[in-house]
Amino acid sequence: MNDGCAVEVQDLTKKFGDFTAVDRVTFEVEPGEIFGFLGPNGAGKTTTIRMLTGLLQATSGDACVAGLDVRTQTDVVKGRIGYMSQLFSLYGDLTVDENIAFFAGLYGVRGGRLEARRAWVLRMAGLEHQHGQLTAELSLGWKQRLALGCAVLHEPPILFLDEPTSGVDPISRRNFWELIYSLADGGTTVLVSTHYMEEAEYCHRLALMNRGRLIALDTPARVKGLMQEPLLEIVTTDGPGVARALQGRPGVTEAAMFGRAVHVAVENAEAAAANLPAFLASRGLPVERIHAIAPSLEDVFVALVRREGGAVVG
Repeated sequence: MNDGCAVEVQDLTKKFGDFTAVDRVTFEVEPGEIFGFLGPNGAGKTTTIRMLTGLLQATSGDACVAGLDVRTQTDVVKGRIGYMSQLFSLYGDLTVDENIAFFAGLYGVRGGRLEARRAWVLRMAGLEHQHGQLTAELSLGWKQRLALGCAVLHEPPILFLDEPTSGVDPISRRNFWELIYSLADGGTTVLVSTHYMEEAEYCHRLALMNRGRLIALDTPARVKGLMQEPLLEIVTTDGPGVARALQGRPGVTEAAMFGRAVHVAVENAEAAAANLPAFLASRGLPVERIHAIAPSLEDVFVALVRREGGAVVG
């Protein structure tokens, strides 16, 4: 294992009976890096994080976190990391202060250090005047920031965030990512799973997962370069109708709604741009504009998942 890595994973595998949830995953994460897991439901993102945090034992493979073997030094690993789940791991029947005190006790944060860290959490979360309020009464954005503060009370070098912004409004989500960047700027390594494409763009590197396997691993910009097919955008007043009409048409590999437009992956951009308007018009589907575009991360994500057999259904 490489001593300079914050996280190093080699052929990590998790099976539940005959089902392989994570299939020989290998990657490294550098200190201070924001490393993102992106994938559909059932891709293996959460299972991977749970193995790296010691919450789930791997079936096979190796994982080193903060210089420690997760398999043989699980308890030590748990003290060197922060972990924030999608449910925020807070106790609604405790006050803000009581939640901070509870997690401080778990992490062994006491005395003067506890007072300093408590003040930091309240300031970071914007809860200086709500410290006596029941956590259940807080807005979702406040709960999110409080959960982050509790997860890093002990100033861990590595932080795991499992879909931490699910259900949070866009402004709170943006503010939360500013906090993540400030932690990374201070040297904290952050591993985060997300369903949001715009969040994936914030990561230094991305691991795209599908059906338990890594299907891409690179910077967001380089991942976008992995799409092989030309891409057209069709502006129309009937996006759903256009997307349905183009599914399975010769020369079209994918057609999907993208906002109010339709993005179409094709074999030949010039031929498709010339022929598709007439084809759609013959079916009563007007085309206002059709033009070639650079693929977004979402376009690439959909194309790669399709190329690897599609997402798990159900």
